[in-house]
Amino acid sequence: LQNPDVTISDNVLHFRAQGHGAKGDNIYEFEIEFLEPVDPKPVCRVTQRQLNITVQKKESNWWERLTKQEKRPLFLAPDFDRWLDESDAEMELKEKEEEKINKMKIESRVPKDPFKHLKKGYLIMYNLVQFLGFSWIFVNMTVRLFILGKDSFYDTFHTISDMMYFCQTLALMEIMNSLIGLVRSPLIPSVMQIFGRNFVLFVILGSLEEMQSKPVVFFIFYFWSITELFRYPYYMLSCIGIEWKLLTWLRYTVWIPLYPLGGLSEAVCIVQSIPIFSETGKFSLGLPNPLNVTIQFPFVLQIYLIALFLGIFVNFRHLYKQRKQHLGPKKRKMK
Repeated sequence: LQNPDVTISDNVLHFRAQGHGAKGDNIYEFEIEFLEPVDPKPVCRVTQRQLNITVQKKESNWWERLTKQEKRPLFLAPDFDRWLDESDAEMELKEKEEEKINKMKIESRVPKDPFKHLKKGYLIMYNLVQFLGFSWIFVNMTVRLFILGKDSFYDTFHTISDMMYFCQTLALMEIMNSLIGLVRSPLIPSVMQIFGRNFVLFVILGSLEEMQSKPVVFFIFYFWSITELFRYPYYMLSCIGIEWKLLTWLRYTVWIPLYPLGGLSEAVCIVQSIPIFSETGKFSLGLPNPLNVTIQFPFVLQIYLIALFLGIFVNFRHLYKQRKQHLGPKKRKMK
Protein backbone atom coordinates (compact mmCIF):
# COMPACT_ATOMS: atom_id res chain seq x y z
CA LEU A 1 0.00 0.00 0.00
CA GLN A 2 1.11 3.53 -0.78
CA ASN A 3 -0.06 6.74 0.91
CA PRO A 4 -2.99 5.28 2.87
CA ASP A 5 -5.59 7.90 3.81
CA VAL A 6 -7.57 6.82 6.89
CA THR A 7 -10.03 9.22 8.57
CA ILE A 8 -13.09 8.99 10.79
CA SER A 9 -15.91 11.51 10.50
CA ASP A 10 -19.47 11.24 11.77
CA ASN A 11 -18.65 7.78 13.16
CA VAL A 12 -17.71 6.56 9.64
CA LEU A 13 -14.24 5.22 8.83
CA HIS A 14 -13.05 6.33 5.35
CA PHE A 15 -10.18 4.42 3.77
CA ARG A 16 -8.38 5.17 0.52
CA ALA A 17 -4.97 3.93 -0.67
CA GLN A 18 -3.08 2.94 -3.77
CA GLY A 19 -1.94 -0.68 -3.86
CA HIS A 20 -0.60 -3.36 -6.17
CA GLY A 21 -2.86 -6.39 -6.57
CA ALA A 22 -3.62 -9.14 -9.07
CA LYS A 23 -4.78 -6.53 -11.61
CA GLY A 24 -1.81 -4.23 -11.13
CA ASP A 25 -1.88 -0.84 -9.44
CA ASN A 26 -5.34 0.22 -8.28
CA ILE A 27 -7.04 2.59 -5.90
CA TYR A 28 -8.63 0.73 -2.97
CA GLU A 29 -11.27 2.44 -0.87
CA PHE A 30 -14.11 1.58 1.48
CA GLU A 31 -16.25 3.02 4.28
CA ILE A 32 -17.42 1.46 7.58
CA GLU A 33 -20.14 3.06 9.69
CA PHE A 34 -19.73 1.82 13.25
CA LEU A 35 -22.61 0.78 15.46
CA GLU A 36 -21.73 3.18 18.28
CA PRO A 37 -19.45 6.24 18.69
CA VAL A 38 -15.69 5.75 18.32
CA ASP A 39 -12.62 7.91 18.78
CA PRO A 40 -12.20 10.07 15.63
CA LYS A 41 -8.41 9.57 15.68
CA PRO A 42 -7.49 6.05 14.48
CA VAL A 43 -3.98 4.65 14.87
CA CYS A 44 -2.45 3.24 11.66
CA ARG A 45 0.64 1.07 11.31
CA VAL A 46 1.94 0.00 7.91
CA THR A 47 4.08 -3.14 7.59
CA GLN A 48 5.47 -4.92 4.54
CA ARG A 49 2.56 -7.34 4.47
CA GLN A 50 -0.42 -5.47 5.89
CA LEU A 51 -1.94 -2.28 7.26
CA ASN A 52 -3.20 -2.31 10.86
CA ILE A 53 -5.87 0.23 11.81
CA THR A 54 -6.77 0.50 15.51
CA VAL A 55 -10.06 2.22 16.36
CA GLN A 56 -10.94 2.90 20.01
CA LYS A 57 -14.49 2.85 21.37
CA LYS A 58 -15.61 6.01 23.13
CA GLU A 59 -17.34 3.93 25.80
CA SER A 60 -16.15 0.56 27.02
CA ASN A 61 -19.18 -1.68 26.47
CA TRP A 62 -20.24 -4.66 24.36
CA TRP A 63 -21.65 -4.14 20.87
CA GLU A 64 -24.16 -6.43 19.24
CA ARG A 65 -22.22 -6.05 16.00
CA LEU A 66 -19.49 -3.90 14.51
CA THR A 67 -21.37 -1.93 11.85
CA LYS A 68 -24.58 0.01 11.91
CA GLN A 69 -25.98 -1.96 9.00
CA GLU A 70 -27.23 -5.36 10.13
CA LYS A 71 -25.74 -7.26 7.21
CA ARG A 72 -21.97 -7.39 7.42
CA PRO A 73 -20.14 -6.03 4.32
CA LEU A 74 -18.75 -8.76 2.07
CA PHE A 75 -15.18 -7.49 2.31
CA LEU A 76 -15.27 -7.54 6.13
CA ALA A 77 -14.30 -10.75 7.95
CA PRO A 78 -13.54 -11.31 11.66
CA ASP A 79 -10.06 -12.31 12.80
CA PHE A 80 -10.85 -15.13 15.22
CA ASP A 81 -7.28 -15.16 16.58
CA ARG A 82 -8.08 -11.78 18.12
CA TRP A 83 -11.80 -12.25 18.63
CA LEU A 84 -13.07 -11.86 22.18
CA ASP A 85 -16.70 -12.24 23.13
CA GLU A 86 -18.37 -11.36 26.40
CA SER A 87 -18.02 -14.83 27.91
CA ASP A 88 -14.30 -14.93 27.08
CA ALA A 89 -13.80 -11.55 28.72
CA GLU A 90 -15.61 -12.68 31.86
CA MET A 91 -13.40 -15.78 32.00
CA GLU A 92 -10.26 -13.65 31.57
CA LEU A 93 -11.41 -11.28 34.31
CA LYS A 94 -12.14 -14.22 36.60
CA GLU A 95 -8.65 -15.65 36.01
CA LYS A 96 -7.08 -12.30 36.84
CA GLU A 97 -9.10 -12.09 40.06
CA GLU A 98 -8.04 -15.61 41.06
CA GLU A 99 -4.40 -14.76 40.28
CA LYS A 100 -4.65 -11.64 42.43
CA ILE A 101 -6.21 -13.61 45.33
CA ASN A 102 -3.50 -16.29 45.10
CA LYS A 103 -0.80 -13.63 45.12
CA MET A 104 -2.32 -12.04 48.22
CA LYS A 105 -2.42 -15.46 49.93
CA ILE A 106 1.25 -16.08 49.15
CA GLU A 107 2.22 -12.60 50.41
CA SER A 108 0.22 -13.15 53.61
CA ARG A 109 2.24 -16.31 54.34
CA VAL A 110 5.52 -14.39 54.20
CA PRO A 111 6.25 -12.98 57.67
CA LYS A 112 6.36 -9.20 57.72
CA ASP A 113 9.49 -7.52 58.98
CA PRO A 114 8.53 -5.35 61.98
CA PHE A 115 11.76 -3.35 61.60
CA LYS A 116 11.32 -2.64 57.88
CA HIS A 117 10.70 1.10 58.27
CA LEU A 118 13.43 1.42 60.90
CA LYS A 119 15.97 -0.24 58.57
CA LYS A 120 14.90 1.96 55.67
CA GLY A 121 15.18 5.08 57.83
CA TYR A 122 18.66 4.06 58.97
CA LEU A 123 19.85 3.48 55.37
CA ILE A 124 18.41 6.81 54.23
CA MET A 125 20.15 8.66 57.07
CA TYR A 126 23.45 6.82 56.53
CA ASN A 127 23.56 7.63 52.82
CA LEU A 128 22.45 11.22 53.46
CA VAL A 129 25.19 11.81 56.05
CA GLN A 130 27.84 10.32 53.76
CA PHE A 131 26.60 12.40 50.82
CA LEU A 132 26.76 15.61 52.90
CA GLY A 133 30.23 14.71 54.20
CA PHE A 134 31.74 14.04 50.77
CA SER A 135 29.91 17.07 49.35
CA TRP A 136 31.61 19.24 51.98
CA ILE A 137 34.98 17.74 51.02
CA PHE A 138 34.42 18.26 47.29
CA VAL A 139 33.11 21.84 47.60
CA ASN A 140 35.85 22.84 50.06
CA MET A 141 38.61 21.45 47.85
CA THR A 142 37.14 23.00 44.70
CA VAL A 143 36.81 26.47 46.25
CA ARG A 144 40.35 26.31 47.64
CA LEU A 145 41.65 25.19 44.23
CA PHE A 146 40.08 28.20 42.52
CA ILE A 147 41.32 30.64 45.16
CA LEU A 148 44.79 29.26 45.91
CA GLY A 149 45.57 27.29 42.75
CA LYS A 150 48.38 24.75 43.12
CA ASP A 151 49.16 26.03 46.63
CA SER A 152 46.02 24.24 47.84
CA PHE A 153 47.69 20.89 47.03
CA TYR A 154 50.16 21.14 49.89
CA ASP A 155 47.77 21.63 52.83
CA THR A 156 44.87 19.46 51.63
CA PHE A 157 45.40 16.91 54.40
CA HIS A 158 45.41 19.45 57.23
CA THR A 159 42.23 21.07 55.88
CA ILE A 160 40.21 18.02 54.85
CA SER A 161 41.53 15.10 56.92
CA ASP A 162 39.08 15.40 59.85
CA MET A 163 36.03 15.10 57.59
CA MET A 164 37.69 12.35 55.52
CA TYR A 165 38.49 10.44 58.73
CA PHE A 166 34.83 10.71 59.72
CA CYS A 167 33.44 9.58 56.35
CA GLN A 168 35.85 6.69 55.88
CA THR A 169 35.35 5.45 59.45
CA LEU A 170 31.60 5.60 58.95
CA ALA A 171 32.03 3.68 55.68
CA LEU A 172 32.91 0.60 57.77
CA MET A 173 29.16 0.36 58.41
CA GLU A 174 28.73 -0.67 54.76
CA ILE A 175 30.56 -3.91 55.53
CA MET A 176 28.27 -4.51 58.50
CA ASN A 177 25.19 -3.68 56.41
CA SER A 178 26.21 -6.29 53.86
CA LEU A 179 27.03 -8.90 56.53
CA ILE A 180 23.66 -8.68 58.28
CA GLY A 181 21.72 -8.50 55.01
CA LEU A 182 20.51 -4.89 55.20
CA VAL A 183 21.74 -4.33 51.65
CA ARG A 184 22.28 -6.72 48.75
CA SER A 185 25.74 -5.41 47.87
CA PRO A 186 28.37 -8.20 47.61
CA LEU A 187 30.69 -8.26 50.60
CA ILE A 188 34.13 -8.75 48.98
CA PRO A 189 34.15 -5.63 46.70
CA SER A 190 32.98 -3.48 49.65
CA VAL A 191 35.69 -4.86 51.94
CA MET A 192 38.41 -4.37 49.32
CA GLN A 193 37.46 -0.76 48.61
CA ILE A 194 36.88 0.38 52.20
CA PHE A 195 39.93 -1.29 53.72
CA GLY A 196 42.05 -0.16 50.77
CA ARG A 197 41.06 3.46 51.26
CA ASN A 198 41.44 3.29 55.05
CA PHE A 199 44.88 1.71 54.73
CA VAL A 200 46.04 4.68 52.65
CA LEU A 201 44.27 7.24 54.86
CA PHE A 202 45.16 5.98 58.34
CA VAL A 203 48.37 3.96 57.86
CA ILE A 204 50.18 5.88 55.10
CA LEU A 205 48.94 9.47 55.39
CA GLY A 206 47.89 9.47 59.03
CA SER A 207 51.19 8.09 60.36
CA LEU A 208 53.68 10.00 58.19
CA GLU A 209 53.77 13.78 58.50
CA GLU A 210 56.15 13.87 55.53
CA MET A 211 53.36 12.47 53.30
CA GLN A 212 50.65 14.87 54.47
CA SER A 213 52.02 17.80 52.46
CA LYS A 214 52.42 15.86 49.21
CA PRO A 215 50.29 17.01 46.22
CA VAL A 216 49.13 13.42 45.68
CA VAL A 217 46.88 13.76 48.75
CA PHE A 218 44.78 16.30 46.86
CA PHE A 219 44.16 13.93 43.97
CA ILE A 220 43.35 10.98 46.24
CA PHE A 221 40.74 12.94 48.22
CA TYR A 222 39.33 14.61 45.11
CA PHE A 223 38.80 11.39 43.16
CA TRP A 224 37.26 9.68 46.20
CA SER A 225 34.81 12.52 46.84
CA ILE A 226 33.62 12.92 43.23
CA THR A 227 32.76 9.22 43.02
CA GLU A 228 30.72 9.33 46.23
CA LEU A 229 28.79 12.44 45.15
CA PHE A 230 26.73 10.18 42.86
CA ARG A 231 26.87 6.85 44.68
CA TYR A 232 25.32 7.87 47.99
CA PRO A 233 22.35 9.91 46.64
CA TYR A 234 21.61 7.04 44.22
CA TYR A 235 21.38 4.58 47.12
CA MET A 236 19.40 7.06 49.22
CA LEU A 237 16.74 7.49 46.52
CA SER A 238 16.68 3.73 45.91
CA CYS A 239 15.65 3.24 49.54
CA ILE A 240 12.41 5.11 48.87
CA GLY A 241 11.82 3.59 45.43
CA ILE A 242 12.81 6.63 43.35
CA GLU A 243 14.99 6.30 40.26
CA TRP A 244 16.39 9.36 38.51
CA LYS A 245 17.74 8.21 35.15
CA LEU A 246 20.46 10.87 34.94
CA LEU A 247 21.69 10.01 38.44
CA THR A 248 21.63 6.27 37.60
CA TRP A 249 23.72 6.92 34.49
CA LEU A 250 26.21 9.06 36.44
CA ARG A 251 26.45 6.54 39.30
CA TYR A 252 27.33 3.72 36.87
CA THR A 253 29.51 5.81 34.52
CA VAL A 254 31.71 8.30 36.40
CA TRP A 255 33.66 5.47 38.04
CA ILE A 256 35.09 4.47 34.63
CA PRO A 257 37.68 7.28 34.60
CA LEU A 258 37.70 8.03 38.34
CA TYR A 259 38.26 4.53 39.71
CA PRO A 260 41.54 3.88 37.81
CA LEU A 261 42.70 7.44 38.53
CA GLY A 262 41.98 7.00 42.23
CA GLY A 263 43.83 3.67 42.28
CA LEU A 264 46.79 5.20 40.46
CA SER A 265 46.90 8.07 42.98
CA GLU A 266 46.90 5.59 45.86
CA ALA A 267 49.73 3.64 44.21
CA VAL A 268 51.79 6.84 43.78
CA CYS A 269 51.18 7.65 47.44
CA ILE A 270 52.43 4.21 48.53
CA VAL A 271 55.52 4.41 46.27
CA GLN A 272 56.38 7.84 47.71
CA SER A 273 56.02 6.53 51.27
CA ILE A 274 58.31 3.49 50.86
CA PRO A 275 61.63 5.46 51.20
CA ILE A 276 60.28 7.22 54.30
CA PHE A 277 59.28 3.94 55.97
CA SER A 278 62.68 2.46 55.01
CA GLU A 279 64.50 5.39 56.63
CA THR A 280 62.44 5.52 59.81
CA GLY A 281 61.85 1.78 60.24
CA LYS A 282 58.27 2.52 61.26
CA PHE A 283 55.93 -0.50 61.47
CA SER A 284 58.81 -2.87 60.72
CA LEU A 285 58.54 -5.98 62.92
CA GLY A 286 61.56 -7.73 64.42
CA LEU A 287 60.95 -11.38 65.31
CA PRO A 288 62.59 -12.75 68.50
CA ASN A 289 65.54 -15.17 68.51
CA PRO A 290 66.35 -17.76 67.28
CA LEU A 291 64.82 -16.49 64.02
CA ASN A 292 66.33 -13.01 64.37
CA VAL A 293 64.41 -11.84 61.30
CA THR A 294 62.92 -8.40 60.71
CA ILE A 295 59.83 -8.00 58.55
CA GLN A 296 60.41 -4.72 56.77
CA PHE A 297 57.24 -2.65 56.30
CA PRO A 298 58.40 -1.34 52.87
CA PHE A 299 58.42 -4.99 51.71
CA VAL A 300 54.81 -5.30 52.94
CA LEU A 301 53.95 -2.16 50.97
CA GLN A 302 55.46 -3.63 47.80
CA ILE A 303 53.27 -6.71 48.20
CA TYR A 304 50.32 -4.43 48.90
CA LEU A 305 50.95 -2.61 45.61
CA ILE A 306 50.45 -5.89 43.74
CA ALA A 307 47.27 -6.57 45.74
CA LEU A 308 46.08 -3.02 45.00
CA PHE A 309 46.17 -3.51 41.24
CA LEU A 310 44.57 -6.95 41.55
CA GLY A 311 41.83 -5.38 43.69
CA ILE A 312 41.30 -2.65 41.09
CA PHE A 313 40.85 -5.34 38.44
CA VAL A 314 38.36 -7.32 40.59
CA ASN A 315 36.32 -4.24 41.50
CA PHE A 316 36.43 -2.96 37.93
CA ARG A 317 34.85 -6.22 36.72
CA HIS A 318 32.21 -6.01 39.45
CA LEU A 319 31.32 -2.41 38.61
CA TYR A 320 31.23 -3.19 34.89
CA LYS A 321 28.75 -6.03 35.48
CA GLN A 322 26.61 -3.67 37.56
CA ARG A 323 26.71 -1.10 34.77
CA LYS A 324 25.56 -3.65 32.19
CA GLN A 325 22.79 -4.75 34.53
CA HIS A 326 21.45 -1.22 35.11
CA LEU A 327 22.27 0.51 31.82
CA GLY A 328 22.41 -2.36 29.35
CA PRO A 329 19.63 -3.09 26.81
CA LYS A 330 16.40 -4.17 28.45
CA LYS A 331 15.21 -7.66 27.61
CA ARG A 332 11.72 -7.80 26.16
CA LYS A 333 9.23 -9.83 28.11
CA MET A 334 7.69 -12.79 26.31
CA LYS A 335 3.95 -12.49 26.04
